[in-house]
Amino acid sequence: MKSSRSKKKEFLFGSFVYPYNLIRQDRRTLSLTVTPDLQIYVRCPHDATEERIEIFLKRKWYWLERQLNFFGKFQCKQYKKEYISGEGLYYLGRQYKLVVKRAGEDNVLLQKGILTVFTTHSVADGNYTEKLLGEWYRIRRERIFSEQLRVAASRFEYKSTPTLVIRDMKRRWGSFVNKDKIILSPKLIHAPKDCIEYVITHELCHMRYKNHDKRFFTFLDEKYPRWEKVKDRLEMVGALI
Repeated sequence: MKSSRSKKKEFLFGSFVYPYNLIRQDRRTLSLTVTPDLQIYVRCPHDATEERIEIFLKRKWYWLERQLNFFGKFQCKQYKKEYISGEGLYYLGRQYKLVVKRAGEDNVLLQKGILTVFTTHSVADGNYTEKLLGEWYRIRRERIFSEQLRVAASRFEYKSTPTLVIRDMKRRWGSFVNKDKIILSPKLIHAPKDCIEYVITHELCHMRYKNHDKRFFTFLDEKYPRWEKVKDRLEMVGALI
């Protein structure tokens, strides 16, 4: 399943000009998203006309303006993480405050909205803290992705379940390979569980239908009826992590 590349466009409404990112992807409806850093994303089917997109944006103008005003008050700019106390890290769709403490033994603990890293190195050693967090995320990825594969696979009547592989992918959340392997992006651990389940369900549908044709989407509707809303939320997470 592709996390599609975007094209820069502009929406004109009266005296207002709104630069936005147009993403054409495998979907049937249009969606509009405003991220906390004031980026505007319009997602549409591959065959959506410019006129259809324009009408959609005009209908959404009031909502768009409200979202921009809201996030404008609390604009958060993306920056390279230093892995020091006070930073925010995402895990299963929720942002947690990072606290780094010096200790006699390395450990990572998630409790009451705080992600605490106990380190034997200096609390200013961001590289070592990142290494500890990387291992913590790895263990949870393997367990949670496997759990969600079992949940998703239970909706199907396949004789076997594909092997799960976790691998970095530039523009994909997941991929289905040769009827026996599903590849998932490690970044999915930052998304809510239903997003992880959706990506796996999407790839499992490819066991029956290789292409994104009408039969595929009918099958996906049957196995995961609310997939379009979940996909929109996944793309929102993708813009934040």
